Amino acid sequence: MGKTFVEKMLAGKAGEIVTTSPDWILSHDNTSAIIKKFERTGAKKVANREKCVIVLDHTAPASLEKYADNHKKIREWIQNQGIKNFFDVGRGICHQVLTEEGFALPGSIIVGADSHTTTYGAFGAFSCGIGRSEVAAVWALDEIWFRVPETIRIKINGKLPEGVFAKDVVLYITGKLGTDGALYKSIEFSGETVDKFSISSRMVLTNVAAEMGAKNAWIEADDKTLYYLEGRARNEFEVITSDRDADVEKEFEFDIRTLVPQIAAPHEVDNVHPVEEYKGIKFQEGFIGTCTNGRLEDLEVAAEILKGKKVHPGVRLIIIPASREIYTETAKRGYLEIFSEAGALIQSPGCGPCLGAHQGVLAPGEKALSTANRNFKGRMGSREAEIYLASPATVAVSCIRGEIVDPREEV
Repeated sequence: MGKTFVEKMLAGKAGEIVTTSPDWILSHDNTSAIIKKFERTGAKKVANREKCVIVLDHTAPASLEKYADNHKKIREWIQNQGIKNFFDVGRGICHQVLTEEGFALPGSIIVGADSHTTTYGAFGAFSCGIGRSEVAAVWALDEIWFRVPETIRIKINGKLPEGVFAKDVVLYITGKLGTDGALYKSIEFSGETVDKFSISSRMVLTNVAAEMGAKNAWIEADDKTLYYLEGRARNEFEVITSDRDADVEKEFEFDIRTLVPQIAAPHEVDNVHPVEEYKGIKFQEGFIGTCTNGRLEDLEVAAEILKGKKVHPGVRLIIIPASREIYTETAKRGYLEIFSEAGALIQSPGCGPCLGAHQGVLAPGEKALSTANRNFKGRMGSREAEIYLASPATVAVSCIRGEIVDPREEV
């Protein structure tokens, strides 16, 4: 019997408890809270400071004094510890920054104090979110224990129909499996659709896998992966594969040839239906960005739709590139000018209003149409607001109309 990817990576059979030393340990603005937990361990210095990667992105730039104070404490602690892998305000969202900076490599083990650390599985890495106390412990000990997760294989086949994107595919799958459908499981994405997906589209799959409860998600590294990593990879790496005869818990196959644009309605990510079921719903804020859909291909789609058009006067459209690298490229391609002329608000790279702290929080009774990955109550501000999740195309088209529409419609 063969072994799954995760069994090879963690050197144990599904269900076993193993201890391992990760390659990278991620944290962001929550580093301030983790420092306090780290100090309680009695450790004075991080066991392996070279493994620490810290990115300020969640409330960046700081919107309140308390956030500014947290950032200050983090910077001082980083200097005291001698940590070099630090990316300050404006570099971008942690999950995008780590990929651009060559940390996300095939065969690497990445743990992070953020649930969407699953994103790096798009590069053939084992990556998962862990708690703040766990990060503090890994800082102190340079090791962490796992229960080796069982594997769920998800095969996706078929050519994407017009107006359908990776976000629609993963929302559809999330709707079928549910938010607990892959609880503490390792998801393996494969199939001809995944093979044809760009790196950015693959990252959408592994990112949203966290919303199915997955411990990690993984896509086998191929030529696209290796091409992206040329000139980026921080060190040598080995591509780890999953044996086809390995024992897996479940297998699913999805044929997306007839899939239509999808939308996740309030207040659960698995409350997924065809967008046409929500046509006509008016909303006050559109948001294109986040670690799910703030990459260049997402902004390109939005620019193509918004070119020569105007955002509806009843809607405020916020666009935030996921990183400085992406921001710069969108500027070079003229997308920022298109967004500005359309009436959109363009903000500096970061998480923006996704976590409900700044840069566009919702008021009671307001609705948002967002490309983010979560829509539970209070996620983007008021608990009395509603969040609908969709692809960048659906958000862009709908912002022109001022109400939810099918992105395949003319505007």
